[in-house]
Formats: sequence, structure tokens, C-alpha cells
Amino acid sequence: MRLVRTGRESEDDVHWGRFAQQMASMARDLLAQDSVDTTLRRITASATELVEGCDAAGILVLHGERVETLAPTDQLVTDSDQLQERLREGPCFDVAHTSEGEQVFRIADLTGEHSRWPAYAPQAHELGVGSMMGFLLFTDDEDLGALNLYSRKPGAFTEASELAGWLLASHAAVAFSSARTHAQMEQAVATRHAIGEAMGILMGRHHVTEEQAFDVLRRYSQQHNIKLREVARRVCEQGDLT
Repeated sequence: MRLVRTGRESEDDVHWGRFAQQMASMARDLLAQDSVDTTLRRITASATELVEGCDAAGILVLHGERVETLAPTDQLVTDSDQLQERLREGPCFDVAHTSEGEQVFRIADLTGEHSRWPAYAPQAHELGVGSMMGFLLFTDDEDLGALNLYSRKPGAFTEASELAGWLLASHAAVAFSSARTHAQMEQAVATRHAIGEAMGILMGRHHVTEEQAFDVLRRYSQQHNIKLREVARRVCEQGDLT
């Protein structure tokens, strides 16, 4: 079937129709990624491809008070995140620091935000940041994160850009959650396998039962404040805990 334009379709209709197709393709692509890392890199790359005005993108994650930058498409992203961590202020830092209230921000011109972020705004401008957008991406018990988009030009992001970014972030949150769950399951399987192997080593070396071997691993973990999987790894590598 061949799509025929009637002449009554506006350029906006054509633009958003093309954008919807790109989003659908991107969503399928995200779910096809085989790891959390590749999923995140595809998310930020999609931002620079699909959001008008976006020169760079990255995901800022807060681990308590520590900032981590994931899948940056440009050094500008990492520099901005590190600056916000050092100064303890900034738009990305703010949106990632709360799971309530404002979950999206759009800054048309960073030079006009000196009163809001007196330390960050002028230094970020020196880095080459003109305008910014950010979207709360995910939350859990410990970590908060945001998808952040940058332009080197003031006024680069429009309402259409914000809508596109919001749609991308919504898809990204689902894909990232799925990828993270898959990674956690893989880690759990690997941990169980390592513990089983370590128990077998202890059983053979010390002629103890399966229950006794597990108790050795558990007690060592508690006494030395080391995760059980790390204790198992040591046994597998060294052949014992002595």
C-alpha cells in the first residue's frame, strides 16, 4: 500500500508522523539491546537523533551524594555533571534529586539562570552550555536519575523538543527498567553458580557437608563484612579461605 499525501496535510502532520515512526523503531531497538550499558547508550544516541536542537545527551545518576554519568555522547555532558557534583547545585542535579514535584525542566538560556544557580550557571556557560532540558528517568530505593539534553546554543529547545524528549524518556524508562531487571537476574544466576562452585571446593577440601560448607561461607561473609558472592569468588580463585 502506497501512502499518498492529499495536499491538506500540514508540514507539522508530516513531521510528527515521521517522528512517530522513528519513536516506534527506537522503542523496538531499545528492547533488542543485550545489556544495560548498550540500552543506555542507545537512549542517549536517540536523544541527539530525535530531539530537535539536542547536541549532546547523558544520564546523571545520584548514588546518595555521589554523581555518576552514564552513556554521555559528548565530554560536555561529563564536565557538566562533575561541575554540578562539585558545586552541589544545577538543573540536572535538582531534577535527579527528587522523585516528587518538577520532573521536567527546560532552560532556554543558561545565562539567565544566575540567580537560581549562581555558581553553576556561569561556569556551565564557560563549558559551552547554551540551553538544557532534563527528564526524571527512574527512581528506586537508593538511586535517582535523569536524562539530560544539552545544546550549545541558547533557545535551541522548543515545546516540540520538550514533548519529543518526554516521549523518549518515557520509552527509555521502560526499556532501562527491563534491561536492569534482566541484568539483575543474570547476576543472581551467576552468584548462585559461584556459591555452588565454592561450596563444592570446600566440601572436597575439608570433607564437610553441603550445609556445613555454606555455613563456612556465610560466617566468613558476616565476620569480614564481605558480600557472599565475593567470598565465593575468593574460594573459586584461591581454592580456600585461608
